[in-house]
Amino acid sequence: MGFALGLGASLAWLAVQTVLRVGSMLTLLLLAVFVAISLEPIVVWFTRRGLRRGWAVAIVLTGFIVVLGGFLALVIPPVAKEISALVDAVPGWLQQVHDHDSAIGRLEDRYHLVEKAQQQIGSGGGASGLAGGVLGAGQLVLSTLTSTAIVITVTLYCMAALPAIKEFGFRFVAASHRERVEGLAEEIMNRIGKFMLGNLVTSGIAGVATFGWCAATGVPYAAALGIFTALMDMIPIIGSTLAGIAVSLVALSVSLPVAIATAVFYIVFRVAEDYLIVPRAMKFAVDVHPLVTVVAVLVGGALLGIIGALVAIPAAVAVGLVLDEYVFPKKERT
Repeated sequence: MGFALGLGASLAWLAVQTVLRVGSMLTLLLLAVFVAISLEPIVVWFTRRGLRRGWAVAIVLTGFIVVLGGFLALVIPPVAKEISALVDAVPGWLQQVHDHDSAIGRLEDRYHLVEKAQQQIGSGGGASGLAGGVLGAGQLVLSTLTSTAIVITVTLYCMAALPAIKEFGFRFVAASHRERVEGLAEEIMNRIGKFMLGNLVTSGIAGVATFGWCAATGVPYAAALGIFTALMDMIPIIGSTLAGIAVSLVALSVSLPVAIATAVFYIVFRVAEDYLIVPRAMKFAVDVHPLVTVVAVLVGGALLGIIGALVAIPAAVAVGLVLDEYVFPKKERT
């Protein structure tokens, strides 16, 4: 008995350690499955019109590539232009550093910024510290690209094989309850699709608001910033904040007052989005109370970060449907 208990405890410890080690990969797989389920209503819409599932998945993928290509076509030219202008301006800035009559030169004389920067580089190990920073940045970019490739690949496989996956999963349910479980699962997937539709609507509102603000205040690249904000807004909790910071920095090219006004605009819009737009959109799309929406996003974000916040509302929908279908009817009969 002691040997059996010790063996069981060891296996449990190994199982927990294995889950912790592959936790990041499981998170990526969860995101891929969520994206595949979210796009399922679009795929079903095409299949009901006579297209084979493979062609429907290909059309959805093509649409995504077209949207991504359009965004890159809007963003890359202005970004490349600004980077080129920044590189061309560096020699002039360096010359102004040694000019005691210029604003940059006076700042250097007062705060000795160049000397402090050299000290920071030196404290980091000089060239080795700089090389380490560059290597760390390269590893981050490589990890991001690898994670993106994994999510896209798994999403495509899940989209193509989702009916077979569902059929395999339903075989674990007793035949007497299978029809009821299938109906509940289809309703959950339908709600997830509606959630993504609501998320797209709120992101579109954020993009249009950004475009209108930039056009009204003269901030350059209004269309590109609007699309960027719409895409970032799909990331719960921090997406719209990061977009607001980026747009405010771009607004500095106009003037400091415009940048401050842009930051204030995003603070007000973020509050309105979190407590007015998103809860009401989710109430309309998935019939979830606004309080449940806010609490679910906060709890999901605390547990799994960005991905947890993204899947929190569908998870709350699924829990609510299970409670309404199985738990509450039993309680009412007793």
